[in-house]
Formats: sequence, structure tokens, C-alpha cells
Amino acid sequence: MEFKVKEDIENMKKGGKILAQVFKELEKYIQEGISTYELSRKAEELIYKYRAKPAFKGYRGYPEVICVSINEEIVHGIPRKDRVLKNGDIVSIDIGLEYNGFYVDSAKTYSVGEVSPLVLKLIEVTESALWKGIEKARVGNYLSDISWAIQEYVEKNGFSIIRDFTGHGIGRNLHEPPSVPNFGSPGQGPILVEGLALAIEPMVSIGDYKVKILDDGWTAVTLDGSLSAHFEHTIIITKNGPEVLTQEG
Repeated sequence: MEFKVKEDIENMKKGGKILAQVFKELEKYIQEGISTYELSRKAEELIYKYRAKPAFKGYRGYPEVICVSINEEIVHGIPRKDRVLKNGDIVSIDIGLEYNGFYVDSAKTYSVGEVSPLVLKLIEVTESALWKGIEKARVGNYLSDISWAIQEYVEKNGFSIIRDFTGHGIGRNLHEPPSVPNFGSPGQGPILVEGLALAIEPMVSIGDYKVKILDDGWTAVTLDGSLSAHFEHTIIITKNGPEVLTQEG
């Protein structure tokens, strides 16, 4: 694990503010009738506008700038011209960028038009689970304290935590040790220390947690076809608690 010094953290804070602004400006385009390809082009334009670089395009062969995952798609949905948002969809958007040699990563799930109370609850619980995990990212806690806080909250609310994908360390690389599972018993794994940067990202489904990968080699969907949501923030652990780098404000 690599621990960030003051200068590293300042670069990540600047990148985090840019990413929060990209999401803020992209959100107004997330509506019925727009293609996921158009969303990716708009995100690319915004990232370059703020003198940052897309982190995903070309990473391990991924072909696009952002991931856009709709309904039963959990993560890594590839933007396409023929994939158009419809009323009643939920869409998860995952964006990473590099600024001055350091990476930040964030994801949010949005509803398009009118969705059911259950779907709204799915989105709310997933976002709240992220904050439950972030709250445990404190010096002296164990890594799995984050995992357990997320799992316990999600399952208490009647949903399933996706187990095949994890959060991760982040900094000079998009993915660094340690992996941050979204499930598991508390009190396990490395002890958290000041200067550790993490991307924490619960993915939650209404149904079962099992997944499959589509033929494109990237898009992960729920095996039972149930709807899923995804939220993510990049944080840094400080002596005063977790600092969220990718939120607005």
C-alpha cells in the first residue's frame, strides 16, 4: 500500500474537485432520449475542459471514457450510440480521471423520469451504504470494518450486496492495493493508517448478488435480471477522519 504525502493529497483534492464538477455538469444531460455514447462524449469534453485526462479509455483495453450501466447492468457498461435512456430507467455512471499524475474515481446512480418507490429506495440505500463505509475509514480501524458497515446496512434494508467487484486503493495508479470488499466480517485485514487513499464503491441489487459478464467482455449484469445501483467516492484517511475528495463543495 502506498501512503500519500501532503503534495500527493493536494493533487488528488484538485482532481476530486474537477471530477465533482464534471458530474454536476453532466447530470443535466441524463434524461430520456440521450444515448450513452452522447453522455460519454459530453463527459470527455468536460474532463478535457478542466485540463484533466480520462482514466478509463484504454485502461486494460476498455474502449470508452466512462462506464454507463442501465437497470440490471451493474458496472462497466460500454457507451453505445444505440443504447438510449428511457423513462423508468436507472443509470449508473462511473467516471475516473487523472490530474497531474494522480487518479480519482467516482460513481453515481440516477433515475430517469418516473421510477417506483422500491427503485428509489434501492438508490437511496446504495448511496447511504457508501457513507456508512466511509464513516469507518478511520485511523486504527480494520479494512473490513468498512466492508461490514456496507454489507450490514444493505442487507438490513432487504437488498443484496454485489460480491464480485470491490473498491480499491487509488493514487498514482487507478487501482492500487488494497482491495476494499463490500462484504465481510469486521476486524479483519490491514489496519487503516493516515495517508491511505481509497475508492469505496458499493454495488447493490434488488434481487440476488450473483453476476455474469456479457459477450462484450466488460458489462456485468445481475444473473437474475434484477435492478442494481452503484455509488463511489475517492477518500483519503486523515488523522481527523475520512476526507471525501470527489463530492461537491
